[in-house]
Amino acid sequence: MRHQLLAAAGVLLMCSGWARAAPVDSVITEQFTRLRTYVERGSAALQTRTSSAAPFPVTQGKAYKFEKVAEGVYYATGGVGSNNVVIVNDQDILLVDDGTTPATARALVEDIKLLTDKPVRTVVNTHFHYDHTFGNQVFGPEVEIIGHEYLRNAMLNFDVLHREPYLTSMGTVSTRIAGLQKQIADEKDVSRKASLSKELAAAESVREQLKEVKVTAPGRTYTTKLILHKGRREIQLLFLGRGHTGGDTFVYLPQERIVCTGDMDEGARVAYMGDGVFDEWIASLDALKKLDFQLVLPGHGVPFRDKAVITAFQSYLSDITSQVAALRKQGVSPEDAAKRVDLTSHKKDFPDIQGPGAEPRGVRRIYQWMDEREKR
Repeated sequence: MRHQLLAAAGVLLMCSGWARAAPVDSVITEQFTRLRTYVERGSAALQTRTSSAAPFPVTQGKAYKFEKVAEGVYYATGGVGSNNVVIVNDQDILLVDDGTTPATARALVEDIKLLTDKPVRTVVNTHFHYDHTFGNQVFGPEVEIIGHEYLRNAMLNFDVLHREPYLTSMGTVSTRIAGLQKQIADEKDVSRKASLSKELAAAESVREQLKEVKVTAPGRTYTTKLILHKGRREIQLLFLGRGHTGGDTFVYLPQERIVCTGDMDEGARVAYMGDGVFDEWIASLDALKKLDFQLVLPGHGVPFRDKAVITAFQSYLSDITSQVAALRKQGVSPEDAAKRVDLTSHKKDFPDIQGPGAEPRGVRRIYQWMDEREKR
């Protein structure tokens, strides 16, 4: 399965905030290695902040691993794109996000059959980015897809197939394929060539899957709060303010005291910031911390319990915006600012930080956001 992980990682890396500024072709292999290291470090760091060291019960499907975090609530990992939450209710299933490709969503639905024979009837998109929504098209009219009103507008009007973060991710896949083809042509060792060929096939599979995508927006929207009653279970969809995008949804289970954060907070990962609204992001996370929850299920990373994890990300956001503002005032370009910011003081909370620098798209967005504020 290693080649499948590498191909999936190539798609994921460029949507996350911890991809580096160096040219993709010179760092892609290093980034795959860092992904594995990152997950191991992040899991270890967050483990110390949970109330119990015991792992959640696991059901392993062909593609997805399901961790049972509460009765009828499963955290699904292993597909291409976002992690997902499967909520099995009295009569049906609600999914939180559905991955990067239609094939990924179909694999998720198929693996869910190991958990229950109840049908999927609701999908909630936490935000508009491709790795959370491009599985939408596989669901028929019997499935209600719900998202914030901003999310629907974004998917209908932002030309999401020709903008970030999707563009860079597609470039990463293409670069990975070209690099593997060259490696295979130059490789003399038969076993190594075979291994590289498997990785190439997996990467090419992701590229072909992405060609199938038809952007499918939610049919139902809300503005601030939407409460769903699924049998005995209450599910709240909450917009607590702009942040990662202009319309992020928290999925809150008040009885289970669980909240799904999408990419508003990813635990020990720095989220992609290319669509961020930074002052409001910090305020929205303050509102999140006021909810009564014991477990956070992020859109990437691993579950965590301690609200201090959220505070750590607020601190990171405050620091990066402050540093970028100072560099901007000095007339430094966004590209140079991305190289010069030093966020290593946050390394204890975000293990992927290895030295100075930040993801360029996020820094460019901070400049843009500051321009927007000055014009108001």
